[in-house]
Amino acid sequence: MNKSELIEALVKETDMSKAAAGRVLNSLIDIITKTVAKKQDVQLIGFGTFKAAKRAARKGKNPRTGEPLKIAAATVPKFSAGAAFKAALNKKK
Repeated sequence: MNKSELIEALVKETDMSKAAAGRVLNSLIDIITKTVAKKQDVQLIGFGTFKAAKRAARKGKNPRTGEPLKIAAATVPKFSAGAAFKAALNKKK
C-alpha cells in the first residue's frame, strides 16, 4: 500500500474528503518526523513507538571496487511494533 492508497482507505473509513484525509496524513507524518528529529519518542499505545537511535561509525567497503571506507556515525529512525499490532499480524486462522 502506498501513500495515495492509504489516503483512499482513510477516506472510506472516516467519510472525510480526500483532500482532508491527505492533509491529516501529511500532518501526522510531519509531526512524527519533527518530534523524532528532536530525539523524542512518539508512542502510539497498541501500534508502536517511533524513536531516534544512534548508529556508531563503522568500516565498510565499496561494493564496486572492494576498497575499504569509513561510514560516519548517524542518528537513524527506529520503529518498534506494539503488542496489539504484533497480535493482529499473528492471529491464528
